Amino acid sequence: MPIILSTIATSLILAFLLSKVFKIPGKISTLIGVGSSICGGSAIAATAPVIDADDEEVAQSISVIFFFNVLAALIFPYLGTLLGFATDSGEAFGIFAGTAVNDTSSVTACAATWDNMYNLGSETLDKAVTVKLTRTLAIIPITLVLSLVQARKAKKENKEGTKFKFSKVFPFFILYFVLASIITTVASHFGVSTSVFDPIKELSKFLIIWAMAAIGMNTNIVKLVKTGGKPLLLGFCCWIGITGVSLLMQNVMGIW
Repeated sequence: MPIILSTIATSLILAFLLSKVFKIPGKISTLIGVGSSICGGSAIAATAPVIDADDEEVAQSISVIFFFNVLAALIFPYLGTLLGFATDSGEAFGIFAGTAVNDTSSVTACAATWDNMYNLGSETLDKAVTVKLTRTLAIIPITLVLSLVQARKAKKENKEGTKFKFSKVFPFFILYFVLASIITTVASHFGVSTSVFDPIKELSKFLIIWAMAAIGMNTNIVKLVKTGGKPLLLGFCCWIGITGVSLLMQNVMGIW
């Protein structure tokens, strides 16, 4: 938890400060900061409607995050070897992958590569995914805070005198997330196989793919490339910051 909290705080603070330095629009910097610190594309998709980000802002942020996801999946296993992570156990590298890599899919690829390199079965993968899913839970408080900030902003900008409704900015998906977690936990406790939920999981993947495709269909790729320099630099700084803090904290805590 100290490593997770430190890396999340690092990314969010860097995104806020550097957005001022680089003069990057607030919504893009928020999406990149949240995507870098929590769980990549999923965090961006969850945060975008809360801060009322448009399709181009979402597409740009996701492009930045996934660019560094690919680099992490390719580089980090060899970086771990170079830094001298324990190769007889997957705990140390699993924690590193779970806290320093942005997206869950890339965490999985990175950890599985380490397992294959040192014949650890799924030891690293199990550790990394557990850490990553714990980190993902930060979506709940962060989106709630952002929704409150957005609510205050909308209330101040409401010049027509119409009644403001908090329900318009409250991220109700959080309630559904918690409800789904409760249902699966209770079902598992009473002996129901998790395979029962596989069709729903497949449907969720299908819908997420459709949502990402819809964003892409509304994105001007030329404009995205022309305006992507500063967000890419911001994403790089967040990525390096998270990686550095994760390594520092692991070293301080003796997890190596």
